[in-house]
Amino acid sequence: MSLVGKFATVGGATSLSRVAGFVREALIGAALGAGPVADAFYAAFRFPNLFRRLFAEGAFNTAFVPLFAKELEGGGSQAARQFAEDVLAVLVSALLLVSALAILAMPFLVEWVIAPGFAEDPAKFDLTVVLTRVMFPYLFCMSLVAMLSGILNSMRHYFLAAFVPILLNVILIGVLFVALNQGLDASQTGLWLAWGVFASGLAQLGFLFWGVRRQGFSMRLRMPKLTPDVRQLLVLMGPALLTGGVTQINLLVGQIIASAQAGAIALLNYADRLNQLPLGVIGIAIGVVLLPELARSLKAGDLADAEHLQNRSLEFALGLTLPAAVGFIVFADPLISIVYERGAFTAETTAMTAAALAAFATGLPAYVLIKVFSPAYFARLDMKSPMWFSMAAVMANVIGSFALFPLYGHVGIALATSLAAWLNFALLAGVLWYRGDFRPSSVTLRRVAVIVVASVAMGAVVYALDALLAAWLSSPSLLPRLAAVLGTIGIAAIVYFAIVILAGGVDRRELARAFRRRRKAPPTPPAA
Repeated sequence: MSLVGKFATVGGATSLSRVAGFVREALIGAALGAGPVADAFYAAFRFPNLFRRLFAEGAFNTAFVPLFAKELEGGGSQAARQFAEDVLAVLVSALLLVSALAILAMPFLVEWVIAPGFAEDPAKFDLTVVLTRVMFPYLFCMSLVAMLSGILNSMRHYFLAAFVPILLNVILIGVLFVALNQGLDASQTGLWLAWGVFASGLAQLGFLFWGVRRQGFSMRLRMPKLTPDVRQLLVLMGPALLTGGVTQINLLVGQIIASAQAGAIALLNYADRLNQLPLGVIGIAIGVVLLPELARSLKAGDLADAEHLQNRSLEFALGLTLPAAVGFIVFADPLISIVYERGAFTAETTAMTAAALAAFATGLPAYVLIKVFSPAYFARLDMKSPMWFSMAAVMANVIGSFALFPLYGHVGIALATSLAAWLNFALLAGVLWYRGDFRPSSVTLRRVAVIVVASVAMGAVVYALDALLAAWLSSPSLLPRLAAVLGTIGIAAIVYFAIVILAGGVDRRELARAFRRRRKAPPTPPAA
């Protein structure tokens, strides 16, 4: 399977989860709006989610995948199983300890880390403590999910690990339908959602245990021992802890500051959910596929293949992310309106959320490009350089948030997060260039230039359609608004892809091969 085909496999599975996530967020918006329970739920969910991104999907996955792939390639299945069992024993022990301590210390954590501004509202503060305690075991489940996903990805089985996150959204959608039909009040709905998050962690873990066993890779739980390989994993995880989760750290910093503005946390979450669609589908696909592929190429000494992988990844990332960013900036209000505006989610909430989305979108290409350039360091087992860059980005975000929040409120926090992402990307790309580890080919630079021109042209078309269809987009009826939004998106896509394909912004031969593979039916198996 080609690199783009692997991206498509992971991206396709992830996109299902993101679409379900939109349904989930729309139902949460209808049930909770931007009120105190929504603030409490999102603040509570952010905390285990932060640790999941920092530890499970960030530091652990970044360090584990290259080491596991090395064991698999060098020592075979038995050596890889031994390493995985040693890691599993230490991981389970550490997670149980961290979870117990965090649950006991939750009032302190909410007051000083999660949402300091909630201390002025005792009811919101107490609800946040309860919700966070219910959801925190989700971290335990998702850390094991990250390990099992890394095993499957190293074996080049990408789909199941990319698919299981949809279970979170499916379960929460079911909870919300029941809550809305039963007429539960906001506090009860928030509590049900918290239990739904915990249940989804157990479900994802169960599916991946089944998936790993199906590949003939079973593991036993041993007594924890700090073997040399486990020590190496822990050493690599230290710097990667900040690197892998810098976006989540920035969002947590923003949440802490935003807790001083009523409804700001919910507004930022609603906006970030839409922004996460291309970031999740494209960024996660690149991050999941590129790291093990690069690690194999570099281990084999195939520098030409490594450079090819990064050039194609760069083109793929910008080719889909840049037009999405332009669309979010120019068309933010109609998009937020069609996704969220119903029930407790008012037109005023739409306007405030749309402003945050436009600010987040200015950094969307940078978020995804970080996923392109970080694996070049991780595959070389250089965890420290990205760590320093991430720390610089976090500091820039903190300074920017404090400077912009008094001027622009929650929008200033979103803008500071975007500026920090661009700084992180610039440092990653600049040092790779300086070391000679990666320099885009002339073909890639020409294709990127075409992508930029096509995105600007598409943005102009969307801006004109926004004005032309203003009456439809502001209609109180859903169908005219939906038709106008879908029509605008369709025309924008035609304009963008026509320019990109005709001007050579993509590899037309690779595109043709992909379409031929899709049209070709699978061969009929021979009769027994």
